[in-house]
Amino acid sequence: MSSLTVIPDAASPSADAGFDAQADRVADWLLGSLEWNATLFHVGQYCGRWRASTAGRARASFHLILEGRCWLHRPGLESVALSPRDGVFLMRDVPHFLSPYADPGIDCAPRAMQPLSASPALGETALACGFFSFDGPLRDLVAQSFPDCLVLRADDLAMASAATLFDLMRSEALRAGTEPSVLMDRLAGLLFFYGLRHVARSDANARGFWGLLRRRGFAPLLAALLQSPERPWSVADMAQRVHLSRAAFFRQFGEACGQSPLQFLQLLRMQIAARKLTQGESIAQAAEAVGYDSYAAFSRTFKRVIGEQPGAWQRARRLDRSEAAGVTAGETNRHRSETPGH
Repeated sequence: MSSLTVIPDAASPSADAGFDAQADRVADWLLGSLEWNATLFHVGQYCGRWRASTAGRARASFHLILEGRCWLHRPGLESVALSPRDGVFLMRDVPHFLSPYADPGIDCAPRAMQPLSASPALGETALACGFFSFDGPLRDLVAQSFPDCLVLRADDLAMASAATLFDLMRSEALRAGTEPSVLMDRLAGLLFFYGLRHVARSDANARGFWGLLRRRGFAPLLAALLQSPERPWSVADMAQRVHLSRAAFFRQFGEACGQSPLQFLQLLRMQIAARKLTQGESIAQAAEAVGYDSYAAFSRTFKRVIGEQPGAWQRARRLDRSEAAGVTAGETNRHRSETPGH
């Protein structure tokens, strides 16, 4: 379990404002490079001995507390109290359930969620529950760097701005009732992104790639890779940037990221190229921007990393944009016909 409250350590290397800002910009770029999708399945309230869970569907999920209080239970772990405007994000499909009691042994059963009311009665808990996903070449690197479960806390001053998103979700839920709401999906996705960005920026929660990013010298290196992906970077060049031997740099990078520096650079280059193709640049321009003189070599690498030839990928993205409104409405209606185990 990871609480998102962070206590700054003035003596830590990342206390330097310039270094911290650079690491934050790199984290923002990496998170922003992913393709996000959140689908809200149920919004409403419970009363009595209820139990709610999204486990068992092989999907990442979330529970947002709009009103009232409840507890999060996971096998073998201490129960976690949840208050209004708290959020639970389960990065992987893990056993869990929510209930109104601190003791997970109290007998509770799944109940039908009731429509959200403007003034919930004492003992009622209003929830917004759903599923999320993200995709892109850097997906695995990002996902593996987060714990299984994140708890977004309303009383965390660093997350104060997120309260507005909760208020907007509650207002939209009252307006839409049981009807599908694309706005609710968008707000849920934004809140999820907001929470992940906070974790990525927090020294207290840094692990995996995010922990590496917080080490002195690595943020400037990654910023340089992003700024000049066309350069013929070598492992020795990268190691020199962070003042480590080639062997020490290779080991530290591999331990944190699960891949070599050059493998990471390849993923980064293809992500940059994909973004340029989305923005309308030609394949030749995108290839040149990330250091490829050969169209054939670029196409082979792009297909291996992205899964499609660059031309086919670009055409598909153009089609997606042109049909976005119709697809969103259709998907929302289809998903609302499912039940997430409440």
